[in-house]
Amino acid sequence: MGLSTGNHSFSFTVDDKFFAPFEEAEIRQANVNVELDLEKTERMLVLNFHFTGSIRVTCSRCLDEFDMPVDNEEEFFVKFGEEYREEADNVTIIPEGEAHFDIAPLLYDYLHLMIPYRVVHPDDENGNTTCDMAVINRLEQLKGNGETGSLWDKLKEINLD
Repeated sequence: MGLSTGNHSFSFTVDDKFFAPFEEAEIRQANVNVELDLEKTERMLVLNFHFTGSIRVTCSRCLDEFDMPVDNEEEFFVKFGEEYREEADNVTIIPEGEAHFDIAPLLYDYLHLMIPYRVVHPDDENGNTTCDMAVINRLEQLKGNGETGSLWDKLKEINLD
């Protein structure tokens, strides 16, 4: 039967079970509440997502895991047309008679795009790192003990003329 024309609200949680089937997923643990406001008109659907919660990530500096808070909004448009087609990053066209639209790929992409390229523990209220200090101290020790560029210095001695 489908949704009637007008506004519809949905609320659900995206958690570990959602990501389990995706072997390539960077996210394995999450607890994100999704509020979806859907407006259906004769010719399109307007989907407004609001994400709040946390995603388990690995710190790029100390490799310790922590729950990164997320709070984001996204808007997506589904237009009705003759055939399936992606018109833009946030616009998809589906056939006129189609009764279903799967939002799982959108949720997957939006949540992965919330993770920054370099993830680092947030600082505490005093501006100090909350990284695992044992790992940070060990990295500093190893950094001080290593030879400084001896391999690269030897390569500079090569005369190619």
